[in-house]
Amino acid sequence: MRRRSCIMAEITRDVLIIGAGAAGTTAANDLRKAGLSVAVLEARDRVGGRLWTDVIEGAMLEIGGQWVSPDQDALKDTIEELGLETYSRYREGDSIYVGPDGTTHRFTGEMFPVSPETEKVITEVTDRLDAMVAEIDPDQPWAHPKAKEWDSVTWDAWLRQQTDDDEAVRNLAFATGSAMLTKPTHSFSLLQSLLMASSAGSYSNLVDADFILDKRVVGGLQQVPILLAERLGDDVFLNQPVRTLEWGQDGVVATTDEHTVKARYAVLAFAPVLYNRISFVPSLPRRQHQMHQHISMGFVIKVHAVYDRPFWREQGLSGTAFSPYELSHEAYDNTNHGDERGTLVGFVSDQNADDLFTLSAEERKERILESLSHYYGPEAKNPVVYYESDWGTEEWTRGAYAASFDMGGLHRYGPDLRTPVGPIHFACSDLAGAGYQHVDGAIRMGHLVASNIVAASRDAG
Repeated sequence: MRRRSCIMAEITRDVLIIGAGAAGTTAANDLRKAGLSVAVLEARDRVGGRLWTDVIEGAMLEIGGQWVSPDQDALKDTIEELGLETYSRYREGDSIYVGPDGTTHRFTGEMFPVSPETEKVITEVTDRLDAMVAEIDPDQPWAHPKAKEWDSVTWDAWLRQQTDDDEAVRNLAFATGSAMLTKPTHSFSLLQSLLMASSAGSYSNLVDADFILDKRVVGGLQQVPILLAERLGDDVFLNQPVRTLEWGQDGVVATTDEHTVKARYAVLAFAPVLYNRISFVPSLPRRQHQMHQHISMGFVIKVHAVYDRPFWREQGLSGTAFSPYELSHEAYDNTNHGDERGTLVGFVSDQNADDLFTLSAEERKERILESLSHYYGPEAKNPVVYYESDWGTEEWTRGAYAASFDMGGLHRYGPDLRTPVGPIHFACSDLAGAGYQHVDGAIRMGHLVASNIVAASRDAG
């Protein structure tokens, strides 16, 4: 991999990939295997995009994505092919739920310890959602006959049409709201929520933490793009944000502060909220300009709290905790493989995350640890290492976990998300069907865009 150079260089390749995350490095490797030459330009000083493993105060933390679920075949195949090992998330013992009155409840199984009446509502609505999700094609949710109708009602409003049981609504809502799309439930549509569930196979899968958060990679998930990038060697260029991308029938010319890259095709392998960081010559078509204004990132703080030991296990707790009433709406045992210390990971999402950043760092930490203590007891207030993953301040990300449409945007613009513009193709987890918003989706999109370019190249002779 090449880092910064003081010499202006002109590079010619078959395909230019902008972005060295999982999608970009996957596409680049596939294209090379097909006999096409590539150059990967990455704005950051590292590969991985929203995958980032770092050592903070002596603790290895996965600052970005980290989990592998059973349905993520593209990711699992890549992990196996790279020779990486996985291990299961610790889940022995009781889970914790904090109810509307602040009472802490221990429980086992998938269903929260709510009243029989609330449990009945949650089960009935979940069954209804599973039936709806089964009709959705995650690659084209806008094709459903009711897509426009479902894209015109908010997720929160639809749930409240099903029941007046507020606790049921809050527990049903947070799987796609706080936990996945990381936006307030009044700000995105039922259709967007159904896509999120469809991307995981069912709504039931999405609310099952033991399914979605099944395994981790020994040493961190960022190793996937790192190892893929290592295979590309000097064809990966770091610290190279693309300033201008000229395009036409003959191909593209990309300009960074140090390089000019000429290629027959280009792949934008990063979140669509950042497309406007590039000056396109000529401009992208009107359709793309409109579409990209209706896509935005969610926002979640990923909180890492490391302790001298996993003390919650001594209490017979798995570390798994949920509450739509808590500042940290969910938390898990995130202890690293073979580590004697214990690590908890908690999440603070959407409006709560915005509000916390109006506070000082110390007050923010105090509020978050107080919330974790409601699950695990007072010992949770005293970690030896504390760190907040704040992707909202990352210049080349600007939010977490991923991008989604505003109200009505998915059925209106979704069909054009992956449509190439001349020689420019698009690939990232934000555009995926299966694996949407996950590393699995990024890898799927990398494979897809590479196969599309190989086919286009053959057709062009």
